[in-house]
Amino acid sequence: MVGFESYVVVHNIAKRHNVGTLARSATAFGVTELILVGRRDFNAFGSHGSASHVRFRHFHSLIEARNYLKEEKDCDICGVEIADGASAINEHPFKRSTAFLLGNEGSGLSAKEYEICDFFVYIPQYGCGTASLNVTVAASIVLHHFGVWAGFSERVRDGSKFIVADKPLRQGKRNICAGTEESIVEERKLKKESAENGFFDEDGNGNSSSSSELLNGLFSNE
Repeated sequence: MVGFESYVVVHNIAKRHNVGTLARSATAFGVTELILVGRRDFNAFGSHGSASHVRFRHFHSLIEARNYLKEEKDCDICGVEIADGASAINEHPFKRSTAFLLGNEGSGLSAKEYEICDFFVYIPQYGCGTASLNVTVAASIVLHHFGVWAGFSERVRDGSKFIVADKPLRQGKRNICAGTEESIVEERKLKKESAENGFFDEDGNGNSSSSSELLNGLFSNE
């Protein structure tokens, strides 16, 4: 059994449907968990059913996610960003299990996200037509490089495609990353406080059900 694991931390991604595409890349490249920070609902559009094959875990804050990854999983946290001191991804600057934190599509990593990272990697580019890559494309490249470094076993192929595992039994509501009883109580408390202050969701429009296009399944955080 491979001794290393990879994780993806999703926080403050502007285009929420990118989570579905990230889930597809996550299961293709052997990610152990896809960690959502903030809202527990997600749009699985673009996952093509793969969201049911990757485990989701939810935290309310980056600090909670960091503590889980560092204390329980003994992970390094790697920021994917063209930052000062960042190593090129093809140099494989990994030492142990690693969680990858990708920045917002427009603004990159925030100051709070920088603070929880142990090191940074960037993806070298060789053409002149774009300043950066789409977050899901960047994730795929980074996760593939980590899998090569970690020695993950290649999935068995059948003809021109890889064999897909049987779909696991769905747990809980669709496209809602299940939380512990304590986290759900805390979430309800925060929602109540936000509503009293005239806010409810991240769009500030008082509508928490803006996920009418949500599609596939989810996993609890057990």
